[in-house]
Amino acid sequence: MSRSFDVSARYGGSVEQVYRAFGDRQYWLARLADSGADDATLDSMTVGSDGSIDVITTQTLWASRLPGLVSQFHRGDLSFVREETWTPVRDGQAGANVRGSIPGAPASLSGTATLSQTGAGSLLDFAATVEVRIPLVGGKVENFIGSQLVELITAEQRFTTEWISAGAS
Repeated sequence: MSRSFDVSARYGGSVEQVYRAFGDRQYWLARLADSGADDATLDSMTVGSDGSIDVITTQTLWASRLPGLVSQFHRGDLSFVREETWTPVRDGQAGANVRGSIPGAPASLSGTATLSQTGAGSLLDFAATVEVRIPLVGGKVENFIGSQLVELITAEQRFTTEWISAGAS
């Protein structure tokens, strides 16, 4: 079984400003450093000649920080690998395919994001499906991941808006 989650976040910058941040290596390094993960790496970043952006990150939480529900089913540190593939901005919006996995765990995330202009700011709409293949408790873990996803999107929106306001992008 899987669970679907829809999350929206309003950014204090235009689509072009947010997208420019997404294409900036320093932005990603600063965002990962601010993520709250015990270890975070920018594994790969490519900006295509067409303006597309491909980013792969890994964020790790140490085993001692994992909630009991998660540590019952996953031994050791937990790493989350996230891949984002963004299309260039066209007609005031950009889109992305997002995939996430936890190496060594029966869990995955897939979704799509749309970044669109809303007045002076922009809006990110993210639709994700989370699947945890653990009998009987997979749904509970999926709900936990979904709630963490909402917090993550909110924190990333706040960081990006501050980044843009500071003139870093």
